[in-house]
Amino acid sequence: MAEAVVIDLFSLKLNSQKICHQTLLKTLTGIHHHHAPKAKLLCVMCGGNVTKERDGENDLSDMEAGNGFPLLTRDFETISNSSMAASLYTIKQKIDEKNLSHIKVIVPEHRKTFVKGFIDQLFTEVYDFEFEDLQGAWGESLLKPSTEINVPTAQQLEEIQSEIEAYLRSLPTLKGDLTIITSPLIPDTFIHGFTTRTGGISYIPTLSSLNLFSSSKRRDPKVVVQENLRRLADAAGFNAEKFYRIKTDHANDVWVMGKKEPESYDGIVTNQSGVTITALGADCITIVFADPVKKACGVAHSGWKGTLLGVAMATVNAMTAEYGCNPEDIRVVLGPSVGPCCFALPREQATSFYDLHPSCVRQFDSLNPYVDIRKATRILLERGGILPQHIHDQKGDLDLCTSCHPDKFFSHVRDGLNFGTQIGFISIRE
Repeated sequence: MAEAVVIDLFSLKLNSQKICHQTLLKTLTGIHHHHAPKAKLLCVMCGGNVTKERDGENDLSDMEAGNGFPLLTRDFETISNSSMAASLYTIKQKIDEKNLSHIKVIVPEHRKTFVKGFIDQLFTEVYDFEFEDLQGAWGESLLKPSTEINVPTAQQLEEIQSEIEAYLRSLPTLKGDLTIITSPLIPDTFIHGFTTRTGGISYIPTLSSLNLFSSSKRRDPKVVVQENLRRLADAAGFNAEKFYRIKTDHANDVWVMGKKEPESYDGIVTNQSGVTITALGADCITIVFADPVKKACGVAHSGWKGTLLGVAMATVNAMTAEYGCNPEDIRVVLGPSVGPCCFALPREQATSFYDLHPSCVRQFDSLNPYVDIRKATRILLERGGILPQHIHDQKGDLDLCTSCHPDKFFSHVRDGLNFGTQIGFISIRE
């Protein structure tokens, strides 16, 4: 049984016959009677600011002052907007507020594929959709003959995407201004930074607001993340069209840009100007590397597994092997991550950090000692030849625990599986 029911009357045109209005209301009453006992949300979606048709035809707005339309507003939540993108996004917010996933869309058959084009972009695989033909419930003679085609053309799909992008671009930022944390260790030859959670449009509490990663397991669709990225790119000054994320595997593989891309990797290095490389994190450390001598850079994602596997030094080694970098020239900045105040591991895993250096572990005699992955990363970098003064891992917002600061950062430890994602990024100026 559907948890939410959405009825698409967006572009419906009615003949002026009274029986047509009565049949519409009868249909809506029947839908309400069938779904109201179990559905937690019933919505009617209709277009706003639609001009009247000639030859005795009118739209749903004509019914607002007429008999019966108050029944519609009483039994359903009515979403009226001239933009399909705005209407469906508003409905999505209502669905997400109630944490619903199973949705029935009752839509005229000729609009099913068109409406699905919007749904495919605005929703993720978290949601389960089923479609039912609205027009089959009442006579063809009562409807204005359709001029829409069943399958959108490539041009129509582009128009759908453009409408969605334009609407999302118009939305205000949430939770404050977009903030980028930078380090004085990285010279102006590079564009770099670490994001916080403010300044985007993601509205779901654990993803709000500058979430920068979309997956099938989250409610933030790619178009929303892309808009967040566009805003970040504008603020930071990089090209969002040349933006590359790591493909996290919690290991130590590194992709050298220009060579064959692995299926997964936790580091990227490049000496190409104008491209932005980025590491994702939500407790794990996002690390940026910059060599101002050879004009090369890198990023790495380092959780506790990646830390022990040496992903930070694997990234340094890739820079030295591919671009002739000297480790003593490389600057390394550790982005915000979970601190030893909040991150514990079973003693078996914690022992590996203790063996690296006892200062990396707190309360080692407990069943779940607290582990400092930042200190462990610094130790490994210094042992690998990075100068201590060329490692920025303390002072200011970079040193804040992501779990302890919900106003500033996303956190898997704190928020569970539906966590948002911040990034560390770097590029070589053109």
